[in-house]
Amino acid sequence: MRAQRAAAGTPPLYTRTLAEARAADLADIRAAAGNPEPVGSVEELTVDGPGGPLPLRIYRPDTGADTELPVLLYLFGGGWTLGSPDTSDAICRRLTNAVGCVTVSVGYRLAPEHPFPAAVHDVIAAAEWIAANAAGLGVDPERIAVGGDSAGGNLAAALTLAARERGGPALRHQLLVYPNTDHAADTPSVREHDDPLLFNRRSVAWYWGHYLADPADGADPLASPLRAPSLAGLPPATVITAEYDPLRDEGEAYARALRAAGVPVELRRYDGMPHGFFAMAGVLDDGRDAQRHAADRLREALR
Repeated sequence: MRAQRAAAGTPPLYTRTLAEARAADLADIRAAAGNPEPVGSVEELTVDGPGGPLPLRIYRPDTGADTELPVLLYLFGGGWTLGSPDTSDAICRRLTNAVGCVTVSVGYRLAPEHPFPAAVHDVIAAAEWIAANAAGLGVDPERIAVGGDSAGGNLAAALTLAARERGGPALRHQLLVYPNTDHAADTPSVREHDDPLLFNRRSVAWYWGHYLADPADGADPLASPLRAPSLAGLPPATVITAEYDPLRDEGEAYARALRAAGVPVELRRYDGMPHGFFAMAGVLDDGRDAQRHAADRLREALR
């Protein structure tokens, strides 16, 4: 992957305009994601969100029976700045089939047009909509999980904090794939990774700079979950990290903090992998393995 980028002279996303970065990010993800798996059905709909219409994409497995299924709310990555439900389409399809669940992907608002906490408010609204409309969706409101990669993992963690404080919806599990957990992280993994051909510390700073209209907002646990005064009472977690990722240490620190608060956690680091590998199941064996591991954990949690 790195050699291909070097040969192609691919400039880092953070050196491009937002429009260029958004288009290039989606093209790169589609090229590495593999062939999208067929699912039973895919439905696009729009619900009322806190900032206007909120798009949802609903994936259903081909169960062959009218059963009440568990549901996964999956949040795409992209530094809160890039991405859409198309970004995580291949991931959602694989998880839908492997877990045997309905998967809902939400088109939350992006920064810098809509800075923090707009995206958090959107994912809260999506989770509440799922719980309130479970009967119509054919899903079990007692078996809801949330997951996401990178900024999507950050939003998934934020959602669990918000749901705990708001008294619902009840969440059975959280899947956090190399999540951002602290806007001011100054960890060895942040300092080590400065390769312009890979996701690096400049990438991290570029995304946070778009997401936070005021750097002081980074102290809010809904932006930096690792700063929450308590993580007690949150749903059990699966945390996946990558060795060559500036976010590695803060993701693993969050797993340790959850465990210290009494939350059951399984942490798995993929050695030799860069940030983003989870979405590269079409070209990386470890990407496929990580998605299988995530599906196994979700299937067990949502039984």
